[in-house]
Amino acid sequence: MSYRFIDTHCHFDFPPFTGDEPASIQRAAEVGVQSIIVPATQAANFSRVLALAENYPPLFAALGLHPIVIEQHSDDCLDQLQQVLDKRPQKLVAVGEIGLDLYRDDPQFDKQERVLEAQLKLAKRYELPVILHSRRTHDKLAMYLKRHALPRTGVVHGFSGSVQQAERFVQLGYKIGVGGTITYPRASKTRRG
Repeated sequence: MSYRFIDTHCHFDFPPFTGDEPASIQRAAEVGVQSIIVPATQAANFSRVLALAENYPPLFAALGLHPIVIEQHSDDCLDQLQQVLDKRPQKLVAVGEIGLDLYRDDPQFDKQERVLEAQLKLAKRYELPVILHSRRTHDKLAMYLKRHALPRTGVVHGFSGSVQQAERFVQLGYKIGVGGTITYPRASKTRRG
């Protein structure tokens, strides 16, 4: 039996993939991965991610402003995102990677929330699903998702929360991605769920 998968989250614009795209795509295809969504993390990456999607048939683009580099996101970045969404590139399939993150010492959380809210509004306006990042923020993120009630939901990638938090996302219509997070020694509650 052969399986066909879609990788909903691969930073193909980062090493080790840069410069090795054809071979990486071939290796993925050999194990059944037929399509790969490449999420941008900042406005400076938008053109690179779109070019990858344009140049390689199995790749698709998601554009968003990641919370881990919040200091690099200005109002101009949100304007850039909206301008690209207005053009509706054919292989743009989601808004992402977006979300909330409380891992850093100075997370600038108020700014993270403003940027997330603006991106959720754009996803709703353009009827695109979202690729979500959430670290130590699952309950707050679920609150935003409930408030915005997107017509096309998306995936919470690298999930490491509790079963109850996962169930809340699922009840809101979102998929849960576990990825490599499930292999971490501290991820026993995720593996049990």
